[in-house]
Amino acid sequence: MTIEPFVDRDWLVAQRDEVVVADVRWYLDGRSGRHAYLQSHLPGARFLDLDSVLAGPAAPMAGRHPLPDPDVFAAGLGAAGIRPGDTVVAYDDQGGMVAGRLVWMLRVLGRPAALLEGGLQAWEGPMETGPVTVEPVVHPSQPWPSEAIATAEEVAEHLGSGGVVVDARASERYTGDV
Repeated sequence: MTIEPFVDRDWLVAQRDEVVVADVRWYLDGRSGRHAYLQSHLPGARFLDLDSVLAGPAAPMAGRHPLPDPDVFAAGLGAAGIRPGDTVVAYDDQGGMVAGRLVWMLRVLGRPAALLEGGLQAWEGPMETGPVTVEPVVHPSQPWPSEAIATAEEVAEHLGSGGVVVDARASERYTGDV
């Protein structure tokens, strides 16, 4: 299935049986995204955790949420029952801050994925509680494409030639307060 980077609620309702929905809630203040998911989520949504599936271990030179090892990412997708050909629609309740990461990760690997416009708040239908039971699958590992990830040297060169870098973190992280 070909999919645009963003889909709206009506599109998701019409395509619901053709896509996998991923709940990717995570909170900078330490609240549990998994707990929020268990309390209420879109019907059939699978939970993907930022810290254990969508990011590698924090390290001074790698940052707080570096890309995960491709094997870890593949295992997390497989545990959630997401097959390589599945079209994924991701949401969170933070304006796409975390769900957008999953969408980028899948799309950079050539997989169909989109962000639900308006996130959890856009959903007007019924909600579910508790975990969704899925059959785990074997999801093959795929390396991150080097051409999609800039090195520190490439960023410096870009800035040196008049380019701009946008820091999309929350302001308190940008200023170093958190």
